Amino acid sequence: MVKNDKHRTKALITEERKEINLTEDALNLITRFQDTVHDTAIEYHRKLRDKEMSKSILDEIEGIGEKKKEALLKQFGSVEKIKQAEILELTKIKGINENLAKKIKENLE
Repeated sequence: MVKNDKHRTKALITEERKEINLTEDALNLITRFQDTVHDTAIEYHRKLRDKEMSKSILDEIEGIGEKKKEALLKQFGSVEKIKQAEILELTKIKGINENLAKKIKENLE
């Protein structure tokens, strides 16, 4: 692909470096393909970044999935406050029994 100064495809070339003549419609189609691929790549990387930003030490505790993590953070507000909570307080969260509450406390110490 030969790009113009705005990084848009203005022509295609062969392996022998000979320019292939294309109609304006063909170039527009290629541009739409490129834009779609670009948008898909950006969206994928945004999802990766968002997922990375929402990670916490809670993700490393066996038995804590996304829903329990969200419930804990909603109830306590932060990992630091979860760390300060009593085991009995942790068991008030749906799906967290005494054993899991102890595991949470051990992992956050």
